[in-house]
Amino acid sequence: MRILYFVLLAILAAPIAAQTGLPPAPYADTQLEDPAKEAEARELMEELRCLKCQSQSIADSNAPMAGDMRSQVRERISAGQTPDEIRQWLVERYGNWVTYDPPMTAMTWPLWIAPIILLIAALWLARGRFRRKKEKS
Repeated sequence: MRILYFVLLAILAAPIAAQTGLPPAPYADTQLEDPAKEAEARELMEELRCLKCQSQSIADSNAPMAGDMRSQVRERISAGQTPDEIRQWLVERYGNWVTYDPPMTAMTWPLWIAPIILLIAALWLARGRFRRKKEKS
């Protein structure tokens, strides 16, 4: 019975152990004082993907990693870097996947070409289907 209590306690304590003990990044949820710089940072944060959530931008994500990335963006904007320089730094650090608009490279061209090929295939199949219906009538 004690083993069962120990296992139950371990299962219930697992989410607590998963929480980070680190304080949040300084600019994770604090806006910059200059509204123009904050708008610039906000626009860039909307274009960057949260690496943990994967379907949210870092502006929308509550993940600690997204908070760190928001803080980095705000700190670099306030230091005078341009959004393009920050985006390039993040791409070098995390890869092209961090942006919602990855550049066309040898690794990403199938992602850009596949929808076009699928559309052509769908039109070809639909053409054949409509042609057969026309011949039957």
